[in-house]
Amino acid sequence: MKLFPFRFYIFLFLVSANTFSQPKIITTLKPLPVKDTVSPWKSKNIIGFDLNQNAFVNWSAGGVSSVSGLIKGNITRIYSRKNVLWFNEFILRYGLNKQDGQEMRKTEDTYRFNSTIGYRNDTLSNWYHSAKFNFNTQFMNGYNYLGDNLAISKPFAPAYIFLGVGAEYANKEEKLNFYISPLTMKNTLVLDARLANQGAFGVIRAEYDANGILISNGKKAKTELGFLVSNHFKREIVKNINMENRLTLYSDYINQFGNIDIDWQMIFDLVVNQYVRANIGFNLVYDDDIKAKRQIDGMEVIVGPKVQLKQMLGVGLVYEF
Repeated sequence: MKLFPFRFYIFLFLVSANTFSQPKIITTLKPLPVKDTVSPWKSKNIIGFDLNQNAFVNWSAGGVSSVSGLIKGNITRIYSRKNVLWFNEFILRYGLNKQDGQEMRKTEDTYRFNSTIGYRNDTLSNWYHSAKFNFNTQFMNGYNYLGDNLAISKPFAPAYIFLGVGAEYANKEEKLNFYISPLTMKNTLVLDARLANQGAFGVIRAEYDANGILISNGKKAKTELGFLVSNHFKREIVKNINMENRLTLYSDYINQFGNIDIDWQMIFDLVVNQYVRANIGFNLVYDDDIKAKRQIDGMEVIVGPKVQLKQMLGVGLVYEF
């Protein structure tokens, strides 16, 4: 038997020893970090159409046939991330009514945008340092139907702008928002020359001489600085019946502080199914700057500020996405 040279065995021994003496290198592949795909934005869109109709044919008790419709929309965008909360809401409502023997008349006209941004000190608190912006006007002209064809309101006549800072309590679980601001600017716009000259909605009216000749035009804007409190909550009071409440109270520091402007809305939403709903509610408004008008002995007379009340009842279709 042929043997290998002694040097060959020494070589094998050295190679084996070197192989077993080397530390093993274990490579561990760490998973790549997964990016957070959850968006801080939440969106909700609701559009609907309500229809009410009455028809009479040879009805012995009498009555006037009528049909009315209401288009409505509510668009919300909410940004919520750690200590920042930004709420945006866009509300649209427009309704018409047609009765036998009368022209078509407006029953509802709302164009409103609300935005509130807040910052809290820690994630356990529901109180935010907040800034609030509100804008409110209408789409079409409004009339009192007292015998003339002159509009008593128009788009941006009036328009209301609120801008202020304060503190807000926002509880997502209870769907409750409460806002209080010791410093809020209220700007009333009347961008129609005729209404501004009348001093409508609280702006300074035009000046005339003894002969009725115009000396100076009425102001088209009025700015106030005051105290604002607002509240908004939604709650299911019984199964398939939801209640939504909105209340705004404002008082001007400079002009008659303590005289409170009120805007109160309450709506009950009765859910039939996913697409069919009935709703009933009211809107109460009091503003010392809005003067009511009455027709007395064929003449239109300003009788001063009055409580304004509107009641709503409708059944219609709703689509939410």
